[in-house]
Amino acid sequence: MDAHQRQFRNPFSMDTDCTNCDALCEAREQVVHGYGDVGAEFLFVGEAPSADAERTGVPFTGDEAGERVQHILAELGFSRSDPDAEEPDVQNVFLTYLTRCRHPERDPTENEIATCEPFLNAEIRMINPHIIVPVGQTALEALAFDYTTRAADSFDIDAEHATTIRGRGFELVPMLDPAEQTDADTEAFVEHVRDSVFGRDYRQTKGRRGR
Repeated sequence: MDAHQRQFRNPFSMDTDCTNCDALCEAREQVVHGYGDVGAEFLFVGEAPSADAERTGVPFTGDEAGERVQHILAELGFSRSDPDAEEPDVQNVFLTYLTRCRHPERDPTENEIATCEPFLNAEIRMINPHIIVPVGQTALEALAFDYTTRAADSFDIDAEHATTIRGRGFELVPMLDPAEQTDADTEAFVEHVRDSVFGRDYRQTKGRRGR
């Protein structure tokens, strides 16, 4: 955690009253911006807040899917909290979404994702992670479009789960939607990060000086 960081929740003080998407503004309970260590080497990016993440205001918390992600973070040494913590004590990881507002009846549209993209781009720029974890198919396609040379629709989350994809300036380590993961899927992801990411000097991807 950065020595000057004062809070995990929305540490970059992004707009919590955003009014860029009329349909989402009318339907949402609150905006859910990023959460975590601003000096993180690992960035997890999901599609949009779940109902419970919207309730807690913290990405990947509040429900069984969130607990699975928090369990993964603990297994990798990124969290010092119980998986059901609503404000986890994390290190070296940042959690965020493509879109920061939840519509209770549908997934975000392509236009809503594009409208919210400046928030994500700002987080990526300020955090400058080594590894980005797209969580789910939509996040994988969105990040692949920006950070790889392959066509976004050539990626399939079932095939890419728990693999490493060399990107432009980052490496992507895709993960299945936690609500759809089996215990075997979760174990495979943890083992891949431990053996194939931690097991080598992934920092060479960006030539970044270690902290």
